[in-house]
Amino acid sequence: MPRMYTRTGDNGETGLFSGERVPKNSLRVEAYGTVDELSSWIGYTRSLIKNDDEIDSLLGRIQLELFLVGIELATRPKPSSAQKVQVTLAMVKVLEEEIDRLDAELPLLSTFIVPGGAPAAAALQVARTIGRRAERKVVALVQGEKLNPMLVPYLNRLSSLLFVLARVVNRRGGIEEEKLASRSMKT
Repeated sequence: MPRMYTRTGDNGETGLFSGERVPKNSLRVEAYGTVDELSSWIGYTRSLIKNDDEIDSLLGRIQLELFLVGIELATRPKPSSAQKVQVTLAMVKVLEEEIDRLDAELPLLSTFIVPGGAPAAAALQVARTIGRRAERKVVALVQGEKLNPMLVPYLNRLSSLLFVLARVVNRRGGIEEEKLASRSMKT
């Protein structure tokens, strides 16, 4: 069994799947690191899901898809070859379908809600914010490098889905959302 440490990163660099060494604080590493953080947080969230196999299964599928996102981000394509696209428009469409299906369970949202409620719902809201950060990192990376154009839409829809899932978890658990009172929004 290989050791869990290689010492190759001791000088502040890491290796991409495509073989290059890059600084550990490069935008590419920040992007796939944030996707990894999101997947880990979703794993934590799954540990909080009680008696809802549908949501647990959906989150498990998303974790697998996030590995594909990470693989694409951790692989810089060589100029002479095309990178294999992992994240597809079909995957984005599936997220949209899940959003629409789950959102149909919920009352219309007419104001901001305060993240919280059930532990799993609160964890989903944290996952949503990590997903938005991952999206911002990928947007910044896209400005300087050519990437699969489906990465940003995928992360965008995923964050929206995580928001809807947080609301669904609270609703199915009989927990009322805390709404931001409109008068408190006035300055």
